[in-house]
Amino acid sequence: MRNAPGERRRRWWPRHGRHRGTARPTAATGAGQTAVDAIQLAIGVLTASLDSPEMLAWAVQALIPQDPAALADLLAGLHVLSELLLHELHEATGQPPAATLQRLAILAETRPGTPSTG
Repeated sequence: MRNAPGERRRRWWPRHGRHRGTARPTAATGAGQTAVDAIQLAIGVLTASLDSPEMLAWAVQALIPQDPAALADLLAGLHVLSELLLHELHEATGQPPAATLQRLAILAETRPGTPSTG
């Protein structure tokens, strides 16, 4: 992955090399652990939605929290995942995120069985 001029610099942990095995786990802060949990929960719900409608129904009942604060954390996790996926799509296709979102909106609007909103 390359950083484009004027873009925010991204850092990635090395997967291999001389640093392999030297990373020590650190204690996550309360907010940091909440973010990690929210992203993992969002991944679980999205993964279940890819499996089958029955699995999605189960995930909605079992994984989505009833507590408003926890639900807000889940929505934040979904937002983070969507940003990461948009970035990966941009890296893979070269299309700007706005164009990808526009195409997704058109696909969602024209998908069979989807009621039109106007």
